[in-house]
Amino acid sequence: MRIFWSGVFAILMTAIVSGVWAALLLANLSHAPAFPWSTVVMGLLLWALWTFLDGKWGPVRNRAARSEYLRAARLPRRVYSWALVAGLLWLFFLAGFWIVLEQMVSVPGNKLPDFSALPTVTVIATLVMAAASGAVSEEAGFRGYFQGALERSGFGAAAILGTALLMAPIHALTQGFVWPTLLFYLLADGMLGALAYFTKSIRPGVLVHAVGLFAFFGVIWPRDKERLPIWQSGADIWFWIHLGQAVLFAVLSLYALRRLAAVAKQASNTKPA
Repeated sequence: MRIFWSGVFAILMTAIVSGVWAALLLANLSHAPAFPWSTVVMGLLLWALWTFLDGKWGPVRNRAARSEYLRAARLPRRVYSWALVAGLLWLFFLAGFWIVLEQMVSVPGNKLPDFSALPTVTVIATLVMAAASGAVSEEAGFRGYFQGALERSGFGAAAILGTALLMAPIHALTQGFVWPTLLFYLLADGMLGALAYFTKSIRPGVLVHAVGLFAFFGVIWPRDKERLPIWQSGADIWFWIHLGQAVLFAVLSLYALRRLAAVAKQASNTKPA
């Protein structure tokens, strides 16, 4: 039951955070779009949510439990550094993989808002806050509460896959129920789950997740329509470059993940009793 309610909590919290941010953004774009006030309000709400889940305020009786479930402990520098290296290298792999995948099979793509009429500062602030809100809510709910519950129940590394599978239908609702998109998100969620599993903290995952969302929404996905399938235009030099990028950075990221597992285990063994 703890696992079940952790999953329900993760889904509801992510949906609520997404809905609040969407409402604030729509209100901002309707009133004073030149000033991104919605990002300030959402930033304060995210800070309040994070500190509440981390047990910094709210009911005293469950502060310790909330902090334990969130799993946002600070990490030793070496552990945190290797987690960031593994996660950021994986983002380069995902970028190359998505571009190659999109040119090889039919992918519906991602529906993006039209920001062409908005000031640059509003666009950048909106992308930053969208990335931050998505990263905080998903990492806290799914990699913190839900995956943590799976791990404490003895699922071990299988908790990574279980969390990714729970998130798959949620991604599909907005991105489409097609295997290329589901595969892409399984690979993305798998790495984020691995970072939380080895470090026992969602802190590195929040940063990697936010950078990834900003990069894909701001750089990768807006150019999807410019890329033609290889059966129409043939495999040009950029196709092979992106294929090489995917292979190279996948290898580097997995090596960094292996190093992360080693340094995290060493740091855990040296902790005072």
